[in-house]
Parts: sequence; C-alpha cells; structure tokens
Amino acid sequence: MLTDAGATPVLGESRARVLNVLRAAGEPMPVQDVAQRAGLHLNTARFHLDALVDAGLAEREAESRTVPGRPRMVYRAAPSDAPAGQRSYRLLAEMLTSVVAGSLPDPSQAAVTAGEAWGRYLADRPAPSQRVDAAEGVRRLSAVLADVGFAPGEVRDPANPVMPLRHCPFLEVAAEHREVVCSLHLGLMRGVLGEVRAPLAADRLEPFVEPSLCLAHLRAADPRP
Repeated sequence: MLTDAGATPVLGESRARVLNVLRAAGEPMPVQDVAQRAGLHLNTARFHLDALVDAGLAEREAESRTVPGRPRMVYRAAPSDAPAGQRSYRLLAEMLTSVVAGSLPDPSQAAVTAGEAWGRYLADRPAPSQRVDAAEGVRRLSAVLADVGFAPGEVRDPANPVMPLRHCPFLEVAAEHREVVCSLHLGLMRGVLGEVRAPLAADRLEPFVEPSLCLAHLRAADPRP
C-alpha cells in the first residue's frame, strides 16, 4: 500500500512537541519562539514546522506588520477538525528515489552528497571557541538522528564506535531503494559530524542487520588541514 495509512500521521517525539507548542500558544508564533519553547535547534524546529504544514497539522502565514521591513513567517496549529485528506508521501518517496536510482550515473554518491548538505543544515553548530570531543560529537549526532525520527542507541565502545539505529523513519522506501536511502542517511551523519567539528566520521552504514536494526560504524576523523 503506497498511500499513507490513517488520516492522522504518527509523529515522532520532537515533532509532536513542536505541535504541542503551537496548540498551547493559541496564536501564530515565529520559528524562533517555537524552537526556544520546544528546546530544539532553530533549523530543526523549522524542519518540523514545515513537515507539520505539509501534513495539514499546522498553517504558515506572513506576520502582519505595521512598520517597514520584511514580515516574518509565523505558524499556528491547524483547527483540529480540519479534514486531513488522503496522504501519499510514501508514493512520492518511491517515485523520487526511483528517479535518483534510475537517472543519475552514481545514485549512491549523489545521495551521500545530498545527505551531507542536510546534515550540516540540521546540526547545532558549536561556538568557534568550543572544543567538541568524541563523546560530545556522538551526543550531537544522536540528538539530530532522534529529531529526524531514528531511535539511536548508546555507543558502548569508544575505541570501536558503533551506533545502533533501532528505527528507520523511511523503512519501506529503504527496503526497495537501499542504495539511495541508506546512502542518504550515511551522508546525513557525515554532514552532522563535520558541521559540529567532531573528531569522528561516519565510515559506513550496515543496514538491516536485524529487521529493525541498522548499525552506523564511526571512526576517527582524518586530521583537519
């Protein structure tokens, strides 16, 4: 079945928190206020707000201004009785990954490159003076992955760091287009670790070692020039 099941989408913890912030406010909110109240990075909050708009659970509009200047975009929770309609995001994902897999000369590398760009965008960049060690790098990576919808587990061996991922938010599409979707996830992790200046790199992703378990293998990053 390629249509999304149910009229109400299942939300991850962070996205549900963003929606609850909008519902509690009772008035339109700029993304900065949403991020602060939800305890999320600004770009992560914007990512979830846009997804809520796409799902019909939130509304986006330009803020009314009485002074010169470009108006901010503000968000409000959609009325709870608004009809959601049938969603087919899985079908869209299947179609787009098919285009990537069938049209590009190197779809895996293209997916890695795209994932790296999104990883840099979603990462919470540290201050220039802040030193990020391996443990902090793992914590920041885990936070981004959890916000996106993965269920990252604990990295138990610092000498051979492996992060278990116990939930894939794109499971059905990944099963059909592993070379694209898993490469996208690998690039996402590389982008996050690079953006936060962690002394780690995502070496490889071992998909589906169990039906609901993938393993992200990390390694010491190459010395920076």
